[in-house]
Amino acid sequence: MTTGDAVNSTPKSKSQIAYHWIKARIDDGTFSPGYRLVFGQIAQELGVSTVPVREAVRRLEAEGLVTYEHNIGAQVAMVDESDYQHTMQTLALVEGYAAALAAPSLPGEVLDEAKGLNAELTACLDNFEPSRFTALNRDFHRVLFGTCPNPQVLDLVNRGWNRLAGLRTSTFSFVPGRAHESVQEHQKILDLFDRNAPAGEIELAVREHRLTTLETFLAWRHP
Repeated sequence: MTTGDAVNSTPKSKSQIAYHWIKARIDDGTFSPGYRLVFGQIAQELGVSTVPVREAVRRLEAEGLVTYEHNIGAQVAMVDESDYQHTMQTLALVEGYAAALAAPSLPGEVLDEAKGLNAELTACLDNFEPSRFTALNRDFHRVLFGTCPNPQVLDLVNRGWNRLAGLRTSTFSFVPGRAHESVQEHQKILDLFDRNAPAGEIELAVREHRLTTLETFLAWRHP
């Protein structure tokens, strides 16, 4: 056995188990920004006392993933609103343009894949899971802009999506009703591709789709 194998096989403490369990759910969006971390519930889920859970949360707090407020308790750290807004505004522009560039030569099988993903998104609405919906939504968009022939534009779009992933936010977690609207808007975009609509029309539809999500988020933050 190598040294690396020995290190990897070292049993994790209960605190480490709790840390990785909570962090994984923050990373995949199950515990979205603002989600309250109830020590007793987490301890029961993991079959441990609240002590290792508390230690794990303190570690996550030191990493900036969790905040603790008096009379509220521990919760997943909120996103930086201005960073999210700027990222979404930029992505609206570059993704709309990427989709418009991709449209004229989009292979039929790619469009079929996008339709299939939107069908899965629709099916998710009955038993809504924000993290799964968010992942499928990301796949849907990547299929449509992924064939953009301009590599520099495509790079900007991918950077925008990666930045959103780094912000660990999904409007669908805060405002589930947005998911229903999003699926309907996806269908309108697919219809535009189906009928070979002008590039400008496709660009505008994708841009407005992205900006509507941003507006929904801002309305939730500032009711």
